Amino acid sequence: MIKNRDFIVIGLQALDSRIGSNCINLAHEFARHNRVLYVNYPLDRLTKIREKADPLIQKRNRVLKGQEPDLVQVSENMWNLYPKTTLESISQLPFSSVFDFFNKINNKRFARQIKSAIKRLNFSNYFIFNDSDMFRGFYLKELLKPELYIYYTRDNLIAVDFWKKQGIRIEAGLMAKSDLVVANSTYLADHARKFNPHSYYVGQGCDVSLFNKKLIKEIPADIAGIKRPIIGYIGALFSLRLDIDVLVYLAKNRPDWSIVLVGPEDEAFKNSELHTISNVYFLGSKKMEELPAYLFPFDVALNPQKLNEVTIGNYPRKIDEYLAMGKPTVATKTKAMEVFAEHTYLADTREDYLKLVAQALEENTSAKEQGRETFANSHTWENNVGEIYKYMLQIMRTPKP
Repeated sequence: MIKNRDFIVIGLQALDSRIGSNCINLAHEFARHNRVLYVNYPLDRLTKIREKADPLIQKRNRVLKGQEPDLVQVSENMWNLYPKTTLESISQLPFSSVFDFFNKINNKRFARQIKSAIKRLNFSNYFIFNDSDMFRGFYLKELLKPELYIYYTRDNLIAVDFWKKQGIRIEAGLMAKSDLVVANSTYLADHARKFNPHSYYVGQGCDVSLFNKKLIKEIPADIAGIKRPIIGYIGALFSLRLDIDVLVYLAKNRPDWSIVLVGPEDEAFKNSELHTISNVYFLGSKKMEELPAYLFPFDVALNPQKLNEVTIGNYPRKIDEYLAMGKPTVATKTKAMEVFAEHTYLADTREDYLKLVAQALEENTSAKEQGRETFANSHTWENNVGEIYKYMLQIMRTPKP
């Protein structure tokens, strides 16, 4: 446990982001026993122009003009900083020397804003926790001189086109000079260890309190009438991440199973053969609070993930949600899924999926369901932060050469 210290948190999501973020959950957990300054990312010039109609961008422009405060207290121990600066849009610059020149300028502008907030809050001997913000955070260790600089990797960002041009080089360099690298998957921890020996897997927090069978009062009408067994998936139906062929194969080979898909579709899914198969049901997007009621009647839950650079290292939060409701779960075998191996069925091929779904249906028991629920409920943000603290303390207690 680390208590009564000061944390500066930066990342790829602002605190007022419309989507959830590990970084936000971790910051709130840090703030249970420490003071936390959560720093929103600064605007860059292109974003100010392209997204000027977005209410969140308009708010940042009001902060820049001094019409709203830049530092806001959000809880007893936590403050949110809206940096009053504009950065240059440099991520796609082709020449490393030019990128580095402007990135240092950006980092200095960013650091000045953080220093101002540090002074106002009287922070000292602070830690910097950087959630994958490899560009804007590259020079902050030198500019802000924290007691520890911790880099957090939770997605294989360098596999995404936006980050590839400069990110492969920059992230490796930032990992190398960080005091500690922590990762939410074993794959990403192994990758980070190529550049920094102090790289560790710390697990993943997940609030599964909604996914409790005892809270389900009624089955939604659009799934209640579907014939059992129901083999289902909940989440975004994006062809970059999900294998349509696996779903088609299951549906065609087992017409007695109902394949139920809950979530928004991309164009590939909308135009796929799945829409022509009678035992496949698309139920569309649902609100987060509705998802447990849709999961409740599943007999087996799926995560037919494609294996590619984008997905290979990702921690699949949905698996915790499936398991929290005791559901037999069949998923693609990846490095990140190793931590779930005792409680899930892991497939390499579409044929494996067919065999393992049948096996999952046949051998499910109430004892297995209870074991899954207990396992999923151990993945709390408190435990996740406890692992981060463990390695922070280990680094701090190690004599420096």
